[in-house]
Amino acid sequence: MAVNTPIVNGTSYATVVAYSKDSYQKAVEFYSKLLELSVSTGGVCSENETLLSNATIAVKVSLQENNNKQAEIDNQIKYLTSIAKTNDWRSHVNQSLVFNTTDLSSLQDAFKQLDYPNQAFPSDLLPMQLYTIDPLGNIIGVTSTKNAVSTKSNLPGATTVTGTAAVTATQTPGSVSKNHSFTDLSYLVKTSNNYPSLPKDNTPLAEKKAIAVMTSGGDAQGMNSNVRAIVRSAIFKGCRAFVVMEGYEGLVKGGPDYIKEFSWEDVRGWSAEGGTNIGTARCLEFRQREGRLLGAQHLIEAGVDALIVCGGDGSLTGADLFRSEWPSLINELLENKRISKEQHTRYQHLNICGTVGSIDNDMSTTDATIGAYSALDRICTAIDYVEATANSHSRAFVVEVMGRNCGWLALLAGIATSADYIFIPEKPATSSEWQDQMCDIVAKHRARGKRTTIVIVAEGAIAADLTPISTGDVHKVLVDRLGLDTRITTLGHVQRGGTAVAYDRMLATLQGVEAVNAVLDSSADTPSPLIAINENKIVRKPLVESVKLTKAVAAAIQAKDFKKAMSLRDTEFIEHLNNFMAINSADHNTPKLGEEKRLKIAIVNVGAPAGGINSAVYSMATYCMSQGHKPYGIYNGWSGLARHESVRSLDWKEMIGWQSRGGSELGTNRVTPEEADIGMVAYYFQKYQFDGLIIVGGFEAFTSLHQLEKARESYPAFRIPMVLIPATLSNNVPGTEYSLGCDTSLNALMKYCDVVKQSAASTRGRAFVVDTQGGNSGYLATCASLSVGAAASYVPEEGIRLEQLQQDITSLGESFERAEGRNGFGKLILKSTNASKAMSAEDIAKIITAEAQGEFDAKAAVPGHIQQGGIPSPIDRTRATRLAVRAVDFIEKGQSTLEVTRAGDEDYKSDSKELANTASVLGIKGSHVAFTGIRRLYDFETEISKRMPKVIHWEQTRAIADHLVGRKRV
Repeated sequence: MAVNTPIVNGTSYATVVAYSKDSYQKAVEFYSKLLELSVSTGGVCSENETLLSNATIAVKVSLQENNNKQAEIDNQIKYLTSIAKTNDWRSHVNQSLVFNTTDLSSLQDAFKQLDYPNQAFPSDLLPMQLYTIDPLGNIIGVTSTKNAVSTKSNLPGATTVTGTAAVTATQTPGSVSKNHSFTDLSYLVKTSNNYPSLPKDNTPLAEKKAIAVMTSGGDAQGMNSNVRAIVRSAIFKGCRAFVVMEGYEGLVKGGPDYIKEFSWEDVRGWSAEGGTNIGTARCLEFRQREGRLLGAQHLIEAGVDALIVCGGDGSLTGADLFRSEWPSLINELLENKRISKEQHTRYQHLNICGTVGSIDNDMSTTDATIGAYSALDRICTAIDYVEATANSHSRAFVVEVMGRNCGWLALLAGIATSADYIFIPEKPATSSEWQDQMCDIVAKHRARGKRTTIVIVAEGAIAADLTPISTGDVHKVLVDRLGLDTRITTLGHVQRGGTAVAYDRMLATLQGVEAVNAVLDSSADTPSPLIAINENKIVRKPLVESVKLTKAVAAAIQAKDFKKAMSLRDTEFIEHLNNFMAINSADHNTPKLGEEKRLKIAIVNVGAPAGGINSAVYSMATYCMSQGHKPYGIYNGWSGLARHESVRSLDWKEMIGWQSRGGSELGTNRVTPEEADIGMVAYYFQKYQFDGLIIVGGFEAFTSLHQLEKARESYPAFRIPMVLIPATLSNNVPGTEYSLGCDTSLNALMKYCDVVKQSAASTRGRAFVVDTQGGNSGYLATCASLSVGAAASYVPEEGIRLEQLQQDITSLGESFERAEGRNGFGKLILKSTNASKAMSAEDIAKIITAEAQGEFDAKAAVPGHIQQGGIPSPIDRTRATRLAVRAVDFIEKGQSTLEVTRAGDEDYKSDSKELANTASVLGIKGSHVAFTGIRRLYDFETEISKRMPKVIHWEQTRAIADHLVGRKRV
């Protein structure tokens, strides 16, 4: 079976080293047979090198004869083979080389046929990853998962020696990788002992690559995080880091005042600051060739090799034009003697990469742009405030939000706040139609007892004839036709203001790291990449193609081809729009489904409260109503059902306001069905004739679903489609990389950390040790550390080693010594409560203070249940809606599969995979939203005793967080 996709880190070229002729020949044979690689044309590079490849990947086998090293490798292979059945090889080597494949089972058969020693994870029965040993002592893995972790470093042109073999990786030129590079800042790279801990680099200054970053167009929250990540990643990679002040205007003006070299300390604390500290400005001169000539000249004078631009479609279009003209620009500069021949030779190519900073979220091919969710947060906060006063006076409010050619902000705000009506440019109606539609839905809501009316208008809202629709137009209709006391609120630039939310800080940081990787990977033939995100996965997309699709939307709207404009939007946008229309209509209109297809669907909350739980219940119920189903709420969990029959149908009026309410209106606890009395649970399921069940919660909800699925053989009442929507701040539910509530919790913790860090900075020479929740999962501490720039974080997966703690204290002292300005005097250390049973946050603070010997001190800070959040974040609200609607669709589709078994007359085929998969976890995995059967997850992918998944999807984030603060790992 051929490996037909790249190495999991996004690269496609690896080199392995043999230390004897015999092992060299065996290695060539090994990779030829296992990966079905062939010697490429001219593949025998020399007597001591062979290049093996297929259409996607290449492996070079190199011979460097050394008897001593060969003896070490022979002993290593013998040892690894001897422990194959008792120990995990990965814990005995520093790194492994992992390839992706689409057919893991065929490779498993190949391992057996070729008689290679092998290990399978999580089990031989259902493996997700396979490992073997090559003749050079390397651990070689293959995986079919999209998030397999490769521990191979990705330093372009650099070699990492690990005691067995050397491995190098480079990006194959000519194509833009759409895979995330999991080697952003590998923790395997040996770094210095002093703060900041960086790889040792002896490259002369003149030979170092120089990477510049600029922000352009409208400012967006998170741009500072992006600049910080790019500057520090470039320095970590052994490059010089530059910033271009004032956008393209800085390129045109040039000189050290506008193209500045930045140091590690220059971007300290930037993640917590709004706007862009390096400025942004629109520049008419750069639109002319003479302006671009000046830009090229000034970059060459500064010694810049690559440029990363954070901005919108206009800024990125200008960047790619600049790159395409570069050869002619430098030729003209040479002819006019504005640069020397040496400079002309040195700067033949300019590599460009784009990160999208835009609050409108209007860039095609990416699910989110830097600043979009921060702007959405400002909008939702404002509307939540406005609705409170609207309720007091029973008023209507017309709220204008930004979005000239894209209605994403208006649409997502409409879902998150349960707005009555929205106006977006992608879906206009005739002047009479929108007036009738709006008045109809508002009148129905008012008639059912709703005291408030919220209408959201995107600034680019238009009628079908392209006539603009203003807030004044909407105000007039609400007053004249419905007689409502109506007010207008224009949010304006408030939407751009303030600091970035946690999602934007993380997105901007991870994209900044990947942007540096992209320009280092690029060659003269590589198309300019755009760093995007799809669901939960950072990817590279072709910049030109993305911009072209974005501009095609605006062109289609101007051509009145609204169907095409909608089709050009990402599928998630269309899904959100359909969801809004469905939950907004609820039971006010004729149901979509006929009587024979209507179901009784129950929903229950299990576990601790989490932001977005009420949003999920509201969305599930209103979507059920629009379909014609009858939604039931099970109150106070399984114990409420078993002891008090706490179940009743959900009513639209009673749920008004739930979408933006924290906590759990249904009530929740940690009791599982077996603990409550699973027999009584089955009795009430039978009594109410439930056709489907949605569970919203954390690990107890996961266990509950497992218990119900397991009990199907004994209780026919459970032979219904059942789905779990993960909701826990710990984000520890197997089968998903995102849980409702973790974003709300992360924002609450981030804001708390920002406040105590400010206090620490004011005191001077103080660090706070912040205790974070999360059970046995370090997700919350890790992501918060990345968001706030914590000096260190301790998580249960790693524990706290005394050697690491001592190194962190030493680094703290060195960091304080280098601190300049008030921002440099406050430090944070984050500790998961379960990271150590022996040392609390208070204990660690005392140890730090004692070891500091008066140079600085530390205090403990315990945010406690503040981390469960108050009002759910817009991300948790809108994702709750999306997942709830998908859960109902899952239940509808699963009816036919279980129909025959529900009567209980026949033996239930418990070994049927099809039946088992009707009880699933709904999660986000990489770039996909997926349903995964509970039986598979529980049996093969879960560490039950630790209440954790076996694969930690956020593990690589820790390496990035540590390296961006210069932390030395011991």
